[in-house]
Amino acid sequence: MKTILPFLLATLLLPYFANAQHTNFYDFTVKTIDGEDFSLSNLKGKKVMVVNVASKCGLTPQYEQLQALYNKYGNGHFVIIGFPANNFRSQEPGSNGEIKAFCTLNYGVTFPMMAKISVKGEDMAPLYKWLTTQSENGKEDVEVTWNFQKFLIDETGRWIKSIPPKTRPDSEEIISWIEE
Repeated sequence: MKTILPFLLATLLLPYFANAQHTNFYDFTVKTIDGEDFSLSNLKGKKVMVVNVASKCGLTPQYEQLQALYNKYGNGHFVIIGFPANNFRSQEPGSNGEIKAFCTLNYGVTFPMMAKISVKGEDMAPLYKWLTTQSENGKEDVEVTWNFQKFLIDETGRWIKSIPPKTRPDSEEIISWIEE
């Protein structure tokens, strides 16, 4: 009986540990659009929406909705982080400086913008590898299908879900998550 007990415990607990996240959102450091290191651990206790953005996309007007959402809920408990990416039909060809100027002048963006990265392919940024790989995020594999795909991260740094690019940032699904 004594030798069976550890085996039974291991068998019962294995599925729990197999689904546990090995890496947390807070384990990453990224570069801001101004080139400064930014530890995502600075966001502990906040709900975070990570969005890959582009300036020359049919979905670019979502910047306005993102900023409105940030204005309403970005009171210390919610933050949006934009990651410019040029992975889809070269719709983000600009430099970090050009992207920052575009976002500020055209949409009044004040939510944190990070440096331009790759969100898919061989040169995918480590954070996006975590966001899109079940073995890393502990939830599911997700392909980034286009600009303005959204990833929701809870206050403890756990991956919650991916939201399709065409879903508006101010959709009921996202608002309900922020307000819960």
